Amino acid sequence: MFSLRMELRKDPITRSWVITGDDVPDASPRTDSPCRFCADATTPLQVIASRTEVEGVPWSARSVVHPLPLYRIEGEPSRRGDGLYDRMRSIGAHEVLVENSRHNRQLWNANDNEIEQFLRLAAQRIKDLKGDARLKYISIFKNHGVNAGQEFEHATSQLTATTFVPRRVLYELRAGRDYYEKKERCVFCDIIGQEERQGLRVVELRGDYIAMCPYAPRVPYETWILPRVHESSFERSALSRTGGFRDLASLLRRTLQRIRTITEEFHLVLHTSPNTIHGSESLGYWKTIDEDYHWHFEILPILGAKAKSYTFKEVYYSPVASETAVKRLRDAKIDS
Repeated sequence: MFSLRMELRKDPITRSWVITGDDVPDASPRTDSPCRFCADATTPLQVIASRTEVEGVPWSARSVVHPLPLYRIEGEPSRRGDGLYDRMRSIGAHEVLVENSRHNRQLWNANDNEIEQFLRLAAQRIKDLKGDARLKYISIFKNHGVNAGQEFEHATSQLTATTFVPRRVLYELRAGRDYYEKKERCVFCDIIGQEERQGLRVVELRGDYIAMCPYAPRVPYETWILPRVHESSFERSALSRTGGFRDLASLLRRTLQRIRTITEEFHLVLHTSPNTIHGSESLGYWKTIDEDYHWHFEILPILGAKAKSYTFKEVYYSPVASETAVKRLRDAKIDS
């Protein structure tokens, strides 16, 4: 028997998995209570931490088990039918990625070395979890602001490892594979090449990375950050290169500063390659993934006055064109 407390159910029409069950108490601490993620707080269940060379600071970034995880690592998914429906246990991992040992050191006001340490820690967690054959996809995301669903006051992102690939990522994987089959090129690389030539929607170039507003934005001021050199796997970029990731840290910091001149609330999501242990003979997944997919960050700002842009997720409405958004983001006053 399945418990009603946190299970996965598949929508037979959209084919997306939904985690559902009885509501659980808010995991966020009271604002007047000590922060559980600060360096001098009682240590939560730590998974891994990155070293720091700053005297008196025990770590630069670390990953801890979420206080009330939606996914748990123990057990098997036990996928089964329920009439025409599918359901399974919410097996996986749910971690809090503490971006900095200092409480208010967010990605837009930390230094580039601190951000780089956080990015490499996130990459290490992805690499480690891909060693688990049960897990098909590892998501890294940051929800900032009340309307974004922010849980903790401390500078944090989150990680979820799931036994399925999220639908939005599946769309990208299929589109990338189809494009490659026709042209033997990466669609993301072709987009980057055209945007750099036209210059209409480029926010900033920094080393091997580009920040740009997509041609067809889902929300106003939607911005992507991509490597200009082809790579399907974020963790491979982060862990195999001895240099160059500092440019990504700098561009992420500067891009978030620009976004925050528009709104303080946003979603930040990393899209990277899935766990290729799980191939599919019938669909042909992963055979060309190193050539046809391209990891990237997506930033979706939340504008209160434009809330209707979020109400119907299949046909998006953005009242600000990417070309107009780029002009304002480029002109925003940010730190050097």
